Amino acid sequence: MIRLSISDPGFEPQFVALLSQARETTETVDRVVAGILADVRARGDAAVIDYTARFDRMVLTADRLLVSSAEVDAAVAGIPAELAAALDLAATRIEAFHRAQLPADLRMTDAAGVTMGMRWTALDAVGLYVPGGKAAYPSSVLMNAIPARAAGVARIAMCVPTPDGVLNPLVLAAARRAGVSEIYRIGGAQAVAALAYGTASIAAVDRIVGPGNAYVAEAKRQVFGRVGIDNIAGPSEVVVLADRSNDPRRIAVDLLAQAEHDEAAQSILITDDAGFADAVAAAVTAELPTLPRSAIAGASWDAHGAVIVVENWDQAVGLVDRLAPEHLQLMLRDPEAVFARVRHAGAVFLGAFCPEAVGDYVAGPNHVLPTGRTARFASGLSVFDFLKRTTFVSASEAALAVIGPAGVALAEAEGLQAHARSIALRLGG
Repeated sequence: MIRLSISDPGFEPQFVALLSQARETTETVDRVVAGILADVRARGDAAVIDYTARFDRMVLTADRLLVSSAEVDAAVAGIPAELAAALDLAATRIEAFHRAQLPADLRMTDAAGVTMGMRWTALDAVGLYVPGGKAAYPSSVLMNAIPARAAGVARIAMCVPTPDGVLNPLVLAAARRAGVSEIYRIGGAQAVAALAYGTASIAAVDRIVGPGNAYVAEAKRQVFGRVGIDNIAGPSEVVVLADRSNDPRRIAVDLLAQAEHDEAAQSILITDDAGFADAVAAAVTAELPTLPRSAIAGASWDAHGAVIVVENWDQAVGLVDRLAPEHLQLMLRDPEAVFARVRHAGAVFLGAFCPEAVGDYVAGPNHVLPTGRTARFASGLSVFDFLKRTTFVSASEAALAVIGPAGVALAEAEGLQAHARSIALRLGG
């Protein structure tokens, strides 16, 4: 963990170094992934089966790629009632928030008599990738699938790696609750390839969403254009603005909640009180050994954690906008006043009783968010990722007479005579 103070003469270069810290994987996998994609495109199911045996230690046949309804039924039946209720509460809240996002179509007629507008339609099919490596994430199933269903996507195909053939029951239960159409027991770049190109057993989709390892991220990058993707997810991150009114232990646990995701995750505290900064740092040290994932969280905190002391919250807002964090917690007496000035953050959590962790599960807004400072230009997953816009125009002869001559003039200025003539012929020219 590094400690910075905005009043120190060397603060700016130190902060720039923090901004520039490389947390993405340095593993070069582009050629390997390109080979896997080409192989799946050429051999379909056979290639997917071969890679599954190689990477997940599971021998499949084409008829076993799809998880059966009976397997899902058994998984759902085995979920403890309290956990099933929690899953349902989360799903209900996520669905309500995303259904509220659905946009209305637009139709207008202007003074020239031209009618124009915009119509929203859902994608036909979406592929959802669910990680199955270091941990299982049923919450990610809900966050990715429910917006697609709310948007009206008819087919949602999910791929989840099952190393040694082990299926996580709660992931299957989440898929059932979220309305997933098909579940395939495959992962890695081969799963992305199957969703993008299609095989005899897996029909191609129009968009692929969901996080994964370096191979999955690179595969999504390479199939973009053939299909749409959500983003290339990087390590998770949180910035916590906290004043001395907070319990240092609570803030320490908030920082560790992000650090336990991955060794490359980043947790940053910004405060206006040096004594409080010391107390939080000490609380992190005390709390770490009590966590089951202490090795991961400790590595993240040691390599990428930071505590920054500022003189006022105006300075803090400036630093936040430069960091453009995935998650921003405003643990302040008046969080709304600071939030009003923040421009760049993926999701913001306001007040001492609203930690980021509540957003991961049950708040309602999506937890699939822009990482690596991309909140400067990107947004979190929403129903808009599963919708597309089609514009339309309708013009009568009289309306064309009003706007057509300007179109002819512009087309001729660009040297596109057929364009000009296409309009002019309808003007009697």
